[in-house]
Order: sequence, then structure tokens, then C-alpha cells
Amino acid sequence: MTKAIGFLSRYRRHRFAGPFLLFSALFIAGVGFTVAQAATEVKQELTSVDRATLIAEGKEIFARGCSSCHGLNAEGAGAAPSLIGVGAASVDFQVATGRMPMADMSQQAMRKEPVYDERETAALAAYVASLAPGPAAVTNEELAWERDGNTAEGGELFRTNCAMCHNLAGQGGALTQGKYAPTVMGVEPRHIYEAMVTGPQAMPVFANTVLTHEEKLSIIKWIKFVESEPSQGGAALGRVGPVTEGAVAFLLGLGILIGIAVWLTTKAR
Repeated sequence: MTKAIGFLSRYRRHRFAGPFLLFSALFIAGVGFTVAQAATEVKQELTSVDRATLIAEGKEIFARGCSSCHGLNAEGAGAAPSLIGVGAASVDFQVATGRMPMADMSQQAMRKEPVYDERETAALAAYVASLAPGPAAVTNEELAWERDGNTAEGGELFRTNCAMCHNLAGQGGALTQGKYAPTVMGVEPRHIYEAMVTGPQAMPVFANTVLTHEEKLSIIKWIKFVESEPSQGGAALGRVGPVTEGAVAFLLGLGILIGIAVWLTTKAR
């Protein structure tokens, strides 16, 4: 160690010491950059290969399970609309929630147990996304609604934009022509977000010009708050509004009145 220090002290003022150090630093930086660039290119190449494989899988699944309604090239047919340009978000919402595939396209699609697993759903979404640009699918982790959302703002936005169909408490409600707005309780955050950006069935599309990304996250945060909120007043009665509460009060009150009338009649005898 002492000899090494002595060697450095002896040659540190040498006229070639500066250029040598500069050359060494440039050489190390160049090697590091080349290695990093090569690793990035390999990663991108692998990602591209994985995506191509996923698209190929999705195309096969689509031909087997979806083309009979949506057409061989997703161009649409008499039974179902075109999927060109709907994006991966629409496919992820419809397939992962079990709404698609469905047997009767004349009926409103209902949420049920999904037919395809996560890998197959991702493959279908990748294939449809490869046909034309559209809204991208998201994950619950990517949204970070717990961190970026605002519960109070989300409640106000929900009452302004969503409550007329989905009920003030998000329990769902009836629409015209036999349609209905489903409950938003128990729905995964990513599916709520995807529904807002794609507008499935009778639902409008909430573009970023209508609701910003942060406002969508606030709505999700409010929905999750209501979902886990305890009922401080006793039985929640489904939180569907005054109709249920009035019906229970009427029937309960009427039953009590009938009971009192029977009791009075019995006592009078």
C-alpha cells in the first residue's frame, strides 16, 4: 500500500498524467455506455419478440372465439361492431369482466366470471391494439389512485357526471329501453378507469378534455371509499335511495298498524 502511494505521488505531476487520466476516464465512460446501450437493445428486442408472440396468440384466440361475431379481421359484422380502433382498454374491460364473449348480442352485456384467463385476455388486447391506435389497457398498480386521487373531489365529480345513471351511492340504476347502469361496487379500479376512457354500451366516453386523468383517479378513490364505508345508521338497504327506504317504512308501519288494529279488536271482545 505504501509503495502504491509512493508511486502515485511520484508520477502525479508528470506531464503525461493529465492526458492519461482523461483518456482513462473517456475509455471507461465509453465502455459503460456501450454496455448499457447493448443491454437496452437486447431488452427492447426481447420485448418486441414477446409482443409479437402475444399478438400471434391473440389472433389465434380471436379467430377461434370472436370472429364469428366481429368478423375474421375484426371489421365487424351484422351481429357485432368493428373492433378496429377500440384499443386494448376496451378489450381488457369487456373480456376481463366476463362481458365478452356473449351468446346474445341483442341483450346488455352483464358482468360475470371471465371465460379467458389473464394471459389470454392480454393476448386478445394486444392483437386488437395492433390493428389500429386506441386507448391502452392499464393495471391497478399503474393508476396509483390511492396516492394521487382526492376523495372529496371524486365524490363531487361522481355526483356531477355519474350519479344520474349509477345512483348517488354507485349502486346502479335503470335506463331506458330495458337497459341499466350496473353497480360500480366491487369493480377493480382498472376496469372503472377503462370504462371511463372507452364508454362501453350506453356509457359516454370521458376523454381527458371532460375528466382529466387525475379527476378519474379521484372518482375511483371515492368509489372505493364508499365501497368500504360502514353504515352508521344501521341497515343500509342496498343504498339504492329513498324508494327502498320508503317501501320498508311503509310496509313496516302498515304491518304495525294492522297488528294494533287486530289487537284492539281482540281486546274489545
